[in-house]
Amino acid sequence: MTKRIICASLVTGLLLAAPFGREVCRASETQTIEEMDLETAIDVILKKTERETVAGYPLEESFFLWLGSVYGDDMVEEIARQVENGEMTVADWHRLTGASLHALYMQYCKDVGISNSKTEDVYWKDCKSTDETVVSFTGDFNLAEGWSTTKYMESQPDGIYDCFSESLIQEMQKSDVLVMNNEFVYSDGGEPLAGKAYTFRAKPEMIKNLEVFGTDLVTLANNHTYDYGEQALKDTLHYLREEQIPYSGAGDNLKDASRIVSFIANGWKISVVSATEIERSVKYTRQATENDAGVLKTLEPEYFLELIQKAKKTSDYTIVVCHWGTEGNLSHDMMQETLAYRFAQAGADAIIGGHPHRLQGAAFVEGIPVAYSIGNFWFSDATLYTTVTQIVISKEGDLTLKYLPCLQKDLTTSLITDTTEKEEFYHYLAAISKGIGIDAAGSVYDKTAENYPAEQILYDSESSTTQIWGGIDNEGNAIDIIGNRK
Repeated sequence: MTKRIICASLVTGLLLAAPFGREVCRASETQTIEEMDLETAIDVILKKTERETVAGYPLEESFFLWLGSVYGDDMVEEIARQVENGEMTVADWHRLTGASLHALYMQYCKDVGISNSKTEDVYWKDCKSTDETVVSFTGDFNLAEGWSTTKYMESQPDGIYDCFSESLIQEMQKSDVLVMNNEFVYSDGGEPLAGKAYTFRAKPEMIKNLEVFGTDLVTLANNHTYDYGEQALKDTLHYLREEQIPYSGAGDNLKDASRIVSFIANGWKISVVSATEIERSVKYTRQATENDAGVLKTLEPEYFLELIQKAKKTSDYTIVVCHWGTEGNLSHDMMQETLAYRFAQAGADAIIGGHPHRLQGAAFVEGIPVAYSIGNFWFSDATLYTTVTQIVISKEGDLTLKYLPCLQKDLTTSLITDTTEKEEFYHYLAAISKGIGIDAAGSVYDKTAENYPAEQILYDSESSTTQIWGGIDNEGNAIDIIGNRK
């Protein structure tokens, strides 16, 4: 096959040619495309590929001409041969090209200047390694004025850097995608909601602290996003947009709150959706409507389930972040378990939970990993286990839930590096979990799975005898439901 020479006007030619000519580039007689084989390959793919295989994208001739220009005609022909033999699956696109069909279509749209609903809220990430993609999540985090964590930070010579261990900040910065739970508003305005026990508002300049960790997305679906009313929420959205930090789970209206935020990383399209099940019995936090700002709620989950299904159709991986559960509880409740099952059925590939202000256990529901609560990341003055929870996707596409062991103590959160202390953390995590095993790296596995790596497991949820605690912290101090010492 003679390699084609692609001129600078190829993209324009692809879009404007109707019908597509045999000579897209006409800069010289030598700049032609030998495309008889390519044309046959494209015909085979378009005629024999089922709609599900192309993930619902309008993959017309222009897409495959673009694909050939990037990867060569022989790649398109190989795809055609596999299609004709009935062997081509969605996963094969990544195996052959290094990018899934979802990611390829996004790149195609980017290159040729197509903008539509499928290309909204998509962000491109350069990964630290080609061997794996790491998406990290933090628990409850509070920069509100007058709160203990903020007062401590303001009293430190190096501010936020004195509130987290250097090794923890480095691990967070090493993430390919970092998602943080923004459980307060950034605003100078508004009034605290009458009758609400805790209301959290941070000074707008506090948003700069998100840069320290390398934050790529904040989740706003929680019971404090509306603490100072509609204007304070809109201020928060404004400052996040100003800092070019994507957000999920709340917005100026229902459409905005229903954002599917996606990242193209190592050839995968990874999407995050978030919602709050809290509050269950009171209505302090307003639900977003077609015209009103608010949060996305999932106490009645049908709408959110449809959003998960939508994300699943256009993504390789859909990660659901849910604010749920009961404050102060070490065990997840029946509502969490029921919602986890429904999220999994709708197409979630992993579920990350928050709100209880405690580290709750891990489990597998319908074969997908669930971190029921990842605790107080930096929120209270007690000594509590916490974590940076990670979704790790291998080059082959395998997804694993992983926990980095951390400790919140004396208003500082640190990565646990001591071997004995790490072992104690994982024994504790195993004790509050069910049906899982944990290896030396903190990766969590389903004990019922056929490929359960029993020989690698060091911590077992059914055999752990580690003592667990609820109303006291790690040092035996009595604490309230949000994790502050009494």
